[in-house]
Amino acid sequence: MTDQKTGLFGHPDGLYYLAFTETWERFSYYGMTALLTLYMVQQLFLPGHAEHVVGLASLRHVFEWRGPISDVAFASLIYGWYGGLVYFTPILGGLIADRWLGTKATVVLGALLMAGGHLAMTFDASFLLALVLLICGSGCLKGNISAQVGRVYPQAAESLRTQGYTIFSAGINVDAVLGPLTCGGLAAAYGWHVGFGAAAGLMLLALVIYLAGQRHVPGGRAARATQVDYPPLTPAERKRVALLMLVAAFTLFPNVAYPMIWSIGTLWVDQHVALGGVPASWFNSVDALASIVAVPPLVALWAWQAKRGREPHDVTKIGLGSLYTGLSALLLVAGALMPSADGKTGVVWALAGWFGMGVAFLYYWPVLLALISQAAPPKLNATMMGGMFLSFFAGSVIAGWVGSFYDQMSPAAFWSIDAAIGIVGGLIVLALSRPLIRALEARD
Repeated sequence: MTDQKTGLFGHPDGLYYLAFTETWERFSYYGMTALLTLYMVQQLFLPGHAEHVVGLASLRHVFEWRGPISDVAFASLIYGWYGGLVYFTPILGGLIADRWLGTKATVVLGALLMAGGHLAMTFDASFLLALVLLICGSGCLKGNISAQVGRVYPQAAESLRTQGYTIFSAGINVDAVLGPLTCGGLAAAYGWHVGFGAAAGLMLLALVIYLAGQRHVPGGRAARATQVDYPPLTPAERKRVALLMLVAAFTLFPNVAYPMIWSIGTLWVDQHVALGGVPASWFNSVDALASIVAVPPLVALWAWQAKRGREPHDVTKIGLGSLYTGLSALLLVAGALMPSADGKTGVVWALAGWFGMGVAFLYYWPVLLALISQAAPPKLNATMMGGMFLSFFAGSVIAGWVGSFYDQMSPAAFWSIDAAIGIVGGLIVLALSRPLIRALEARD
């Protein structure tokens, strides 16, 4: 029997085991992606390296369907598709867990695949193989961990569950801060491959933590998924699924605008921002740090609003998150338009933009996960939780395509496009929020 005892801050103990497991997975992801674009442009694509990467020439030929592209454009497209596929495969991981292996075995498989992928990143030749292993491993792990978070709460504890997912995201962001700092520091001191290799052992640590916390997580001891004969979806449930998919689709706007700072943003910082000797990769810790320090005041604000019946609905929060993402990108536009005497953008503008993105993220992504966990029909809960990551898949691929035009325009023009994407998305969601809320809250 699963122990769902209430622990720290009034939340179940299982939340913290799941958060620490996902924390180390995020360490590997953010640590590696902080280096990825810089590594490709500054080393992997150079003569003496590119010819040793198995399959790289063929992949470049595919991406050059519209004609020759620069190394920056090639790197942006690879980053976009890698980041996108990392978020596409969770729906497959959810299906595997729901229908065959069960949640526990699927998460274990994902951790092992990711550890192997990080080891493969330490060699030029296996670069593309490493990306494939990381994509498959993340797909097995990510959505299933997120689905388990919702199961440690009673069905009726909607506000507490939303707070739990926000705390879960904060735990993830601890290593989203440490990953770029650690991997970026190691890469600067000892070379790219040492930075990439640091995450493999930590993925094994994530596995140990996950296994140690099984008695606190519902369904954690099962070797296979428990077979439950759910009745077919009712018309009301089908309508709710469609509405939830529509809400998730609206997060495409911030999921295009926000990830841009992790790829093109790193290049922009390296080329145009006055860093004072700090590695550009370290900037990818700033938005994650914001997503940590903003959690206590944000959870307190929502709890205060909930007591007075004034807490914004989850749909409204998602719209605000997209809007704040676009406004944060406008800070980068301002910085690009007002360089200092040496022609460099002041570091304060970049820090503010990254920080704002991290706060905006808390308004839309953990809120969406909480909404799906609470409102999705039980028969499709894990599958829909994995399916929500399709927004990140499409967003990352589109961001990679948009980023491929970066070196064809001024930085101010580029970040203006990024800002417009987030702001337009936010305004659309806020305009449609009332009918969407009414439809979601309609009784079956």
